[in-house]
Amino acid sequence: MKGDREQPIWRIATGKSDKIVCGSFKGLLEDLFFLTKNVSSVIKVSRGKLVSTAFRERLMLAVVSVYGCPLCSWLHTGGALRSGIAEEEIVALLIGSVDNCPEDEAVAVLYAQHWADSDAKPEPEAVKRLGQTYGTEKAKVINSILHMNRIGEYSFSVGGLFLYRVSFGRWGK
Repeated sequence: MKGDREQPIWRIATGKSDKIVCGSFKGLLEDLFFLTKNVSSVIKVSRGKLVSTAFRERLMLAVVSVYGCPLCSWLHTGGALRSGIAEEEIVALLIGSVDNCPEDEAVAVLYAQHWADSDAKPEPEAVKRLGQTYGTEKAKVINSILHMNRIGEYSFSVGGLFLYRVSFGRWGK
């Protein structure tokens, strides 16, 4: 992406990345608009319909592997462990690998990585493949998860920057 510096994947996976998802206010509004437009999908996510907790955590770990937020990494790693995902798979997802991922979820996890890397503007081919693989309704639920996750990423990134500044560089970022 424009303006980003290349970083070794281990820095992102270990939370030692300086890539921060502050995005833009416009991006935040787009996420909020998407979620209000798709309230039924948000309800299905919160009730665990169509997508299991483990699947949801895999999607979130895929996004974290792109954004590199240390707090989000910690939070979603805990959620993934509670949902029954093996440590080896979590580590693999954090470095961007889908080798240990269940086959039926791999397309969605790769889509989540692409979605995050393209700043929530995936290629039309990727959107089409997601819809063909999971159906329209489940694809909407997957996109809702990604938008909800990005709103959380915005919040934690801003919180991390605040901690970094008030602690004179000792915490956060």
